[in-house]
Amino acid sequence: MAMLQAPYTLKGLSLKNRIVMAPMCQYSVEAKDGIPNDWHFVHYVSRAVGGTGLIIIEMTDVDPDGRITDYDLGLWSDEHVPAFRKIVDGVHKQGSKIGIQIAHAGRKAEDANPPVGPSDLPVSADSKTPRALTTEEVKTTISQFKDAARRAVEAGVDTIEIHGAHGYLIHQFHSPGINNREDEYGKDLSKFGVEIIQAVKSVMPEDMPLLMRISAVEYMDGGYGLDHSIEMAKRYKEAGIDMFHISSGGEAAPGEVKPANHPGYQVPFARAFKEALDVPIIAVGILENPYVAEATLANQDAELVAIGRGMLQDAYWSMHALEDVARQVEPPVQYKRAFRKHLLK
Repeated sequence: MAMLQAPYTLKGLSLKNRIVMAPMCQYSVEAKDGIPNDWHFVHYVSRAVGGTGLIIIEMTDVDPDGRITDYDLGLWSDEHVPAFRKIVDGVHKQGSKIGIQIAHAGRKAEDANPPVGPSDLPVSADSKTPRALTTEEVKTTISQFKDAARRAVEAGVDTIEIHGAHGYLIHQFHSPGINNREDEYGKDLSKFGVEIIQAVKSVMPEDMPLLMRISAVEYMDGGYGLDHSIEMAKRYKEAGIDMFHISSGGEAAPGEVKPANHPGYQVPFARAFKEALDVPIIAVGILENPYVAEATLANQDAELVAIGRGMLQDAYWSMHALEDVARQVEPPVQYKRAFRKHLLK
């Protein structure tokens, strides 16, 4: 059996294969109310039809001013729940599992006036200057993550991912180059993330795994490296993270060190986290070649592989990858005539 097609179980989450649809913003909430619409329903359910084991709904924000743009999804109100439940039910009917990534963009909220962050340091010279959150506002934001997680559970998701990567608010708090606070959330750079994890866990079923996406390294000049991110991740694991989703960068424009752009360029980061933390890992980053994805799993660099742009190009990437690598595929009955040579027996 190819590793891509091998089932995987983490706590109460059982997946039919090791393929994850990475969360990717669609910027398609035309009503600007945070509520998913027909585009989102078709987008996610079609990837379930395509055979993906786990689908992670794009960055969904806990506050209206926590969105990257006003066209992003949100979970700051109970009114959002029914539309998410419709997507969850649609994905489940196709035999896939589904999670949601909850987040706050912090200083990267383009349409907020002003955006907020741990400090008043802007992303770049031509970006909006953020307003530093007060200590009390930090605690309110933690409660917003908790409420969003409760709504996600009500919508029926199988797992939740906390976004601690790509320069968004949690990343901003644990970055020494961005967080210059003098209160408790500046003295302990992991405190904000730890308290969010604890708050989210308190409203999740005990057998539901909690995931976290984290940037393993920063690319801005003076940015942190693996030692720092792994130390943060150790604290996050202690607080209750069950699996890490390893990416990199996103905090600001790259400086002297630039991110690579070859297939699997972030896999060494995934391996480093797995070895240091002894925790399940999702690898991501130009893995759309099925053989690169298979090698990542077969070499035990990660337990799951997340496909981003490859799934934007092909809603049926998972079926096509299994057909290529495993020479076996189990398509929906409506599509079987197209896969006669490689039907799973």
